Amino acid sequence: MATVFKRTEEIQEILAQACARKEMVILATPYLRFESAFVGIKDGELHVLATMDREDAAFGLRTPDLLIRFPEGLGFLEAPVAMVGLGILDGRRTLRLALPKVVRENDLRDAYRVERVGRVVVTYGTPKGDILQASLVDISTTGARLHAQMDLDPTRFPPGAPLVLSIPLSEDLRIEARARVRHLGARSIGLEFHPPLPRPMGDPLSRWIFRHREEDRERLAQRQELHDRSQRKTLPGQELDQGILFLSPDAVLEETLRDILQPIQSLTRLPCSAQALKDGLLSQPPLVIFHVTGTTLDERRRLKGLVELAVGKVPILLLGTQVDGSTLFELSGEVKASSAMVWSPARAIFLQRLVQGILRRHQAGGDSPIAPMAPPNPEKT
Repeated sequence: MATVFKRTEEIQEILAQACARKEMVILATPYLRFESAFVGIKDGELHVLATMDREDAAFGLRTPDLLIRFPEGLGFLEAPVAMVGLGILDGRRTLRLALPKVVRENDLRDAYRVERVGRVVVTYGTPKGDILQASLVDISTTGARLHAQMDLDPTRFPPGAPLVLSIPLSEDLRIEARARVRHLGARSIGLEFHPPLPRPMGDPLSRWIFRHREEDRERLAQRQELHDRSQRKTLPGQELDQGILFLSPDAVLEETLRDILQPIQSLTRLPCSAQALKDGLLSQPPLVIFHVTGTTLDERRRLKGLVELAVGKVPILLLGTQVDGSTLFELSGEVKASSAMVWSPARAIFLQRLVQGILRRHQAGGDSPIAPMAPPNPEKT
């Protein structure tokens, strides 16, 4: 069963050690994923490296579902956090996070195994001085599985038999360790690191495995997305799926967004009217993007009237142009939008990632609107 840390002193010590190592950390929301690194703890707040610009951080991470994931020892830790704002620590631009109240550890009995290891030739030796080679099949923080070049003799490799391993995972990471045989096949041999890897070697391996696990998460999500897209069928007599709906009077912006989002979904622009939106919703679009061009009381009232037709039926994204970011934050909370962002051509990749994340979340059967949050304190940026 996974370990859960709840004592404030324990959590602060775990995070302080991660900061001292400048450990890598993943910032994950239901829609987006950013790679970062721990910087330090100051005034009761956790600082991590700002690897995205101010706008991306403010819009992308302002969610009650923000998590941090990072390697620790031979395992991985995860904690829910809240973004407080932007800051500077040790001369580096940072994101300020509230210290988590709980940290969860994975179960080491189910140590994550990396199977996409590439071409890695392992050298292993027996106490009798035999030096052999095999291909690495998978590896975890607690052991590895090899594929031998020839059939293995069970009498030479009985369960518990000791071996010495040399595993060159990369130019910067070579595992030199002792192991013992856990199971044996015709040419397959399962090994357990024994004794467990010391921290100077275990920490880099854990970090390497953690990075590959995150890549596998992303790869599986993309594969699922492609599968879901291929499974979408049009019923007899049903109109073709219009894809994402974009309510806007701006035809030029429509063309820009179509080029950006085409690899993900088709885009159909609709006039900003209730009837057009009602008709568009009949095609069961995966997302509706509302173009916000102003935030006066009348414009807010009109927008809310339109959004009410779609809220609860489909994810909603507010895309603002020439509007204040903090006001758009407030408005997105009022209308229960899934997310929001201020548009600029420089943020095209961010928009693509955000839309892709919203669609994945929706296809997985869950979608949570972002929560209102005050914009970052400009004095600390």
